[in-house]
Amino acid sequence: MTDVTHGVLHTLFHSDQGGHEQVVLCQDRASGLKAVIAIHSTALGPALGGTRFYPYATEEEAVADALNLARGMSYKNAMAGLDHGGGKAVIIGDPEQIKSEELLLAYGRFVASLGGRYVTACDVGTYVADMDVVARECRWTTGRSPENGGAGDSSVLTAFGVYQGMRASAQHLWGDPSLRGRKVGIAGVGKVGHHLVEHLRAEGAEVFITDVREEAVGRILAAHPEGVTAVADTATLIRVEGLDIYAPCALGGALNDDTVPVLTAKVVCGAANNQLAHPGVEKDIADRGILYAPDYVVNAGGVIQVADELHGFDFERCKAKAAKIYDTTLAIFARAKTDGIPPAAAADRIAEQRMHEAASARKTR
Repeated sequence: MTDVTHGVLHTLFHSDQGGHEQVVLCQDRASGLKAVIAIHSTALGPALGGTRFYPYATEEEAVADALNLARGMSYKNAMAGLDHGGGKAVIIGDPEQIKSEELLLAYGRFVASLGGRYVTACDVGTYVADMDVVARECRWTTGRSPENGGAGDSSVLTAFGVYQGMRASAQHLWGDPSLRGRKVGIAGVGKVGHHLVEHLRAEGAEVFITDVREEAVGRILAAHPEGVTAVADTATLIRVEGLDIYAPCALGGALNDDTVPVLTAKVVCGAANNQLAHPGVEKDIADRGILYAPDYVVNAGGVIQVADELHGFDFERCKAKAAKIYDTTLAIFARAKTDGIPPAAAADRIAEQRMHEAASARKTR
């Protein structure tokens, strides 16, 4: 048994980060598809989560990401009040190099083979047009274009939900939900980040941005010649003097042993999944007096949108649901204070309770 296999199996069967119901390895040599579909839980209903297309350094890294993301979706969907469990898929490779219609159709056939246990959508590296292709082979596909019966770009409501999380954080910490005059740093101004900038500038916040893609930064600066400042990189961003809110909106692991000690922000609230690099980071954040809005709570606007698509999409209905992220975030902060634990642990307790109650109810039917 290789070290890689041992690591994956140990995570699945023995680690606190495991407990997944099903993991599927998918390969279609004709198209070059190599993918992992992870289903963490179906206690609340069919697993729902997006498809990430990313050039992972190793297959082990891809599997680990799928497992972490799927687990996060279970908690996200539970906290969003959705009747869905958690799942996630990753396609291994550079989408700029290998993405093709043939590959996406092959992927759709693998998702379809699960018979509805997993419902897919967009994520990093996949877009509405891609889901339209996947849907040709799989009816359990969301995030499609309006022309094909879908809800379109879910990043719009993802950003709106993060904005509501920021407002709740401001209310909890400063007694006022307004972000006018606040300094907000955003790491990653892609699909979600650029919408978040729009919300913040509309309210009068001062925004600092960074992104590894120069064109993404350029687009923001062109749209907002005032009130937005670009910085060299994330290491610079998290050290901006007087920063009120830090919003990680790129890939996971942004909050780690290197970044937490140097954060200048008083609040962390962003769209990236799995921001906590490892267990215990949430306590380090709290010990520094920084308020952390759990990522899977505040970034749930997108999954609220794609879940609604399964039942006939209505944008205003979804936006109203996403607006409730404000109340949910405040409730988590209150629970954390009552229980004497970090907000991330409080959110986990609430989500786990809902999943446990659903599983118990199913057993008694």
